[in-house]
Amino acid sequence: MMVTGDSWEDVEAAGQWLWPRFSPGKIACSCCGRIEICSEFMDHLSELREACGFPLLETSGYRCSAHNCVVSSTGGKGPHTTGRAVDIQISGKRADRLIELSYGFGFTGRGVHQTGPHQSRFIHLDMLGNGSGCPRPRMWSY
Repeated sequence: MMVTGDSWEDVEAAGQWLWPRFSPGKIACSCCGRIEICSEFMDHLSELREACGFPLLETSGYRCSAHNCVVSSTGGKGPHTTGRAVDIQISGKRADRLIELSYGFGFTGRGVHQTGPHQSRFIHLDMLGNGSGCPRPRMWSY
């Protein structure tokens, strides 16, 4: 099931946001505020967060096609446009732990950016299938 709304505030006000450890405002598209997120994906992300035992700071979740064209080489149909992808700001041993544990929670895509200032380091996680146009399972670096 997809949780969708023209703004994350609408989703929150309607009581559709079921994941208190994550902010719908950070999962929504940063350019237009629209939110389209798969509830199964969020359930798995919440379970992964509990297994990690530390907060996961989401920096990018859903992206509308127009925004994804601007910020990603994947264009208008990248993983973030599916509502099944997130970027987590994380580095060091916590990044290692997140990657390690992600294999047990159904994530099929892992992108690793661990260079530069710590505040710009992140791990991308997604739950796409092979029919998505993005071969899965897969791991890459930025």
